[in-house]
Amino acid sequence: MANVKNKHPKNVPGPFYCTDPDDDGGEGCIACNVCYSGAPEFFAEDDCGNAYLKKQPTTPDEIALCVEQMDACPVNSIGKNG
Repeated sequence: MANVKNKHPKNVPGPFYCTDPDDDGGEGCIACNVCYSGAPEFFAEDDCGNAYLKKQPTTPDEIALCVEQMDACPVNSIGKNG
């Protein structure tokens, strides 16, 4: 599960977030591109390729898409705390 204490600094405020790659618990982003290629309207990559949330989902379909990316993340670096 993504560590809410290690959120990427570029995440927009809201319930969904990506973790910083420097998560000591091993659940930090590894720049695999699954989320920002699967849902580019919500996820973006920083200069190192690490993911962050650029827009929070609001509709049921958008939320489902973000949950899909969360489930597909190979290192569980996408979280939802709301």
